[in-house]
Amino acid sequence: MNINFAMWRKASWQLIKMEDKKEWDALDVVSKWLIATRSAVTLVTVYSCIIAGILAARDGNGSFSWLPFLIITLGLFIAHGTNNILNDYTDYNRGVDNDNYFRTQYGVHPLVQKFWDNATSIRWFVVSGFLATLAGVYALFYTKFSMTTIGLFAFGAVVLLAYTYPFKYWGLGEFMIFLIWGPIMIAGVYFVLTQTWSWNVVLAGIPFGLSVASINVAKHIDKHDDDKAKGVGTFPVRVGEANARRVNQIVIVLIYLVIAYLVFVPRYFTPVMLIVLLAYKEALTVLGVMQKPKPAQAPEGWPAWPVWFSGFAFQHNRKFGGLLIIGLIVDALLRTFLPTFWPGLF
Repeated sequence: MNINFAMWRKASWQLIKMEDKKEWDALDVVSKWLIATRSAVTLVTVYSCIIAGILAARDGNGSFSWLPFLIITLGLFIAHGTNNILNDYTDYNRGVDNDNYFRTQYGVHPLVQKFWDNATSIRWFVVSGFLATLAGVYALFYTKFSMTTIGLFAFGAVVLLAYTYPFKYWGLGEFMIFLIWGPIMIAGVYFVLTQTWSWNVVLAGIPFGLSVASINVAKHIDKHDDDKAKGVGTFPVRVGEANARRVNQIVIVLIYLVIAYLVFVPRYFTPVMLIVLLAYKEALTVLGVMQKPKPAQAPEGWPAWPVWFSGFAFQHNRKFGGLLIIGLIVDALLRTFLPTFWPGLF
C-alpha cells in the first residue's frame, strides 16, 4: 500500500465517487479516512478555526501561540470526521441509507458499498474519536480546566453523538450546525487561545456559521422527498420545501448584514471586511436558484446530480469563506499597524 498524496489533496477538496472495492482496498489509511469522512465538506471546520485564530492573534496582545492553535484545529477537524462516520453508521443501521438513498449517490459510503463492515466502522469511529478527545483534553489543561472550556467540550460531545439521531429527526440539525461551526466553534477556539470570552467574537462567528448551515439546509432540501419517505424529519421536511428555500434565502442575506453591522456599529471589523461582497455572484446565484423547486432531472451538463441547491450553497461557502479569511488577515494587519485607522471596540 503506497501513500497517495494526490488522493489526499483531491479528497480534501472534492467528494470522491468510487465503485471498485479493489481500488478502495489499495488506498492508504489517510486517503480512506478523508474519503469516508467527506473531508471536502469537513474542511469548513478548518475555516472556522482559522477565523478564530486570526481574531485571537489580532486581539490577543501578542499572546497567540501556534501549538495550541494547530492541536485544536486538527482535533476539531478529526471530530467532524468522526461525526460523519457515526452519521453514516447510524443511518445505515436504521435502514435510512438503503435503496439508493440520496447519501449513497454523491460520495463513497463504505457500509452501503461493502467496503467495510459495522465492526470496522466502529473501530474507525473509536480511533478518530480518541484522537479528537486528546485534543479536547489538551484544551482543558491549556485553559486550566476553565468552566467555559468544560461547557464547550460537553456541548460539542452531545451534538456529535446526537446530531444524526435525534436532532436531525427533530428538525434541529441545521440549527445545531449553525451554532457549532459559527458562534460556538469560533468563539470557543478564540477563548482557548486567548483565555477570554468575547461576545463580539460570538457575533463575528455568525456569518460563517450561517454559510455552513446554508449548505446543510440546501442539502436537506435536495433530499426532501427521500427524507420524508424515510421518516427523517429534517428542517425542510418539518416546514416544507418552499418555506425552507425562503429561509435559506434569508440566511444568505443575513450573512452580509451581520458583516456590515460589525463594520459600522461596534466597528469590530474595519471596512476592509467588505471584501466579502466580492462573493456577490455566488450569493445572487444561490438566491436565484432558491426561487424555484429542484428540477425533476439533472440539467444538461450538470455534473453532481442529485446534488442541486447544496452545490450552489457549497460554492458560495467556499468563495465567501476564502474572502472572509483574506479580509480578516488584512483587518488584523490594519488593527496592528494602523490602530487609529478605524477605531472601535474589540
